[in-house]
Amino acid sequence: MVAIQLPDGSRREFEGPVTVAEVAASIGAGLAKAALGGRIGSGESARLVDLSHRIEADVALAIVTAKDADGLELIRHSTAHLLAYAVKTLFPEAQVTIGPTIEHGFYYDFSYKRPFTPDDLAAIEKKMSELAAKDEPVTRRVLPRDEAVAYFKSIGEAYKAEIIASIPAGEDVSLYSEGSFTDLCRGPHVPSTGKLKFFKLMKVAGAYWRGDHRNEMLQRVYGTAWASKDDLQKYLTMLEEAEKRDHRKLGRELDLFHIDEHSPGTVFWHPKGWTLWQEVEQYMRRVYRDNGYLEVKGPQILDQGLWEKTGHWDKYRENMFVTESEKRDYALKPMNCPGHILIYKQGIKSYRDLPLRFGEFGQCHRNEPTGGLHGIMRVRAFTQDDGHIFCTEDQIQAEVVAFTTLLQKVYRDFGFTDIIYKLSTRPDKRIGSEESWDRAEHALAEGLKASGCDFEYLPGEGAFYGPKIEYTLKDALGRPWQCGTIQVDPNLPERLDAEFVGEDGARHRPIMLHRAIVGSLERFIGILIEQHAGALPTWLSPVQVSVMNITDGQADYAREVARTLQKQGLRVTLDLRNEKITYKIREHSLQKVPYLIVVGDKEREAGTVAVRARGNQDLGVMALAAFSQKISAELNPEQ
Repeated sequence: MVAIQLPDGSRREFEGPVTVAEVAASIGAGLAKAALGGRIGSGESARLVDLSHRIEADVALAIVTAKDADGLELIRHSTAHLLAYAVKTLFPEAQVTIGPTIEHGFYYDFSYKRPFTPDDLAAIEKKMSELAAKDEPVTRRVLPRDEAVAYFKSIGEAYKAEIIASIPAGEDVSLYSEGSFTDLCRGPHVPSTGKLKFFKLMKVAGAYWRGDHRNEMLQRVYGTAWASKDDLQKYLTMLEEAEKRDHRKLGRELDLFHIDEHSPGTVFWHPKGWTLWQEVEQYMRRVYRDNGYLEVKGPQILDQGLWEKTGHWDKYRENMFVTESEKRDYALKPMNCPGHILIYKQGIKSYRDLPLRFGEFGQCHRNEPTGGLHGIMRVRAFTQDDGHIFCTEDQIQAEVVAFTTLLQKVYRDFGFTDIIYKLSTRPDKRIGSEESWDRAEHALAEGLKASGCDFEYLPGEGAFYGPKIEYTLKDALGRPWQCGTIQVDPNLPERLDAEFVGEDGARHRPIMLHRAIVGSLERFIGILIEQHAGALPTWLSPVQVSVMNITDGQADYAREVARTLQKQGLRVTLDLRNEKITYKIREHSLQKVPYLIVVGDKEREAGTVAVRARGNQDLGVMALAAFSQKISAELNPEQ
């Protein structure tokens, strides 16, 4: 007898072993038709299985459909295999390698004699639809490792044979087949290709085999797959809007910055872009000042021995820029933490000095691979709003509450109100006692609860030395961006011998809280540009007002208006060109300037201005003082 515990608490008993599909059928024909797989077990031990999976002992089971997150994962994973099936059908000489799921979709890497073209992509997608329409069963079989290697060698799939050969000898591997195509995979998969209906191939890119530039360049085909036609269309519409908002495109159009081949992965800020940068930095500097942070500045280059002592050398060596002087090795800092501890260690610290909060706009360098660079979102030289709090274990919770409240305010001021909170807990490999982990995780959790935040746990995702909270904001398109973090670290103070004198007169180790709100300023500015589609709030706009004359007769009055506004602290451009006023208005509108002021003879004689707001809003004629009062209300992000 096999007893199945269902999610609603009910039980179903079967006389002997039963498949997931049979359990679904026993519940109802509708569920049997919609079923894609099953989730066996509960909690962290739960695992996804095929509908054909045989259950031979009592277990908890949830039937997975397209409405479930796991169901969407099954669809995407299976669609990656459908892609490979289509490619092999159209291009028999192509070799298949790997095809994992990714956020919103999947990709598959192929070895082929030439790059795939857009026409190839269209043909492959068409073939995928034809194969899906056949509704061919997807079946699983298990082979010993060596038999699987021999099989893939026999059909000319050298990459698959190499992958399987790296599996320990004596182990079995699972293969999935659909029609004439067989692939190595742990699974699970949907029961048949007919379950795959709503997908689209997106692009082709190059990717080195096993991520090593010394290996062959493969063709990586990206695709997306969804549970419904509506979900697919919503995603494609979002991508179209995202393309319009692309910070790289807007960066060029608005003359904010550029990336140059003479310094890959670094940003050349133009005057308007640097103005935006300064507004963000000066805002964050006020945040530091008003919330008990002491701003510090550490050096760019530190001795290699320090990085070895902190452990960064072993972990980050491949991504660090190194240099040498007078037979001494140095590295450009990839993070600011060690420098802050060295500053902390200057002079004796007492428990009365804690919590001690340091903040730095510290420029860091990381040797990111070329393929990973992306506009100003991912670069090799970046500046962090980096902060470190030195405190006692008992002070962690209060610091988390204060930091979370502060982060929420900052995000709100920049236009973000939807925040996701995640708490990453102890990994399998860790240092420190279980008691210290219990206390640290409890402090972070209670800090979030006290801040009124709903959060999810990420079991095992913490660093080896301590748990952390991740703060992820959602933008106007619903895309998540993980920017903020606060992380408990007793490790670095131990490694670099940081101490404080306790109330008992003895020496103690402080806890170090790594924290960032916006993270990389470059990346955050990219997010801001895309969030606002380049139409930044007035307080952030590089140019806040453009003043234009209609004819030369109003040039002096236009200069007077511009000077008056500039003296009030506004960022103003003056356009006295001999062009039609409609042309000027259109040009400054395309630059997404919040306010356009036009002056003609009537305005000059009356001492007024004609005002247009962004979005083609005609605000009419008003006194300059009235306009100044109106715009002043938009210059403080806290209002």
